[in-house]
Amino acid sequence: MNKQFIIKKSDEIAYIVKTGKKSVSEFFIIYNIESNKDYNQYCISVSKKLGKAHIRNKIKRRVKDILMKNRIDLSKKCVIIIRKEAVEASYEDLKEILIKQIKGDK
Repeated sequence: MNKQFIIKKSDEIAYIVKTGKKSVSEFFIIYNIESNKDYNQYCISVSKKLGKAHIRNKIKRRVKDILMKNRIDLSKKCVIIIRKEAVEASYEDLKEILIKQIKGDK
């Protein structure tokens, strides 16, 4: 994932979580706000409760791959929190739900 698509500043992440629109599914909790850029920016958060580092890294790699292969340019900043159920989900299930959720379809 390219650096321009990543949100790293903790105060910016906190602002998005506090003021952004919340969307919940079985695999993800997504907070998003409008951005002045013509592409989406993401922060992917995985709790240590989900498992060891290799498990957390695997799920983050899957989510990043889905986001980069399916360029969704809606001018949003998104904080994606991964839930426990996503660890055992298939790639296709993750892809289907994540894309629907980011686009705003339910």
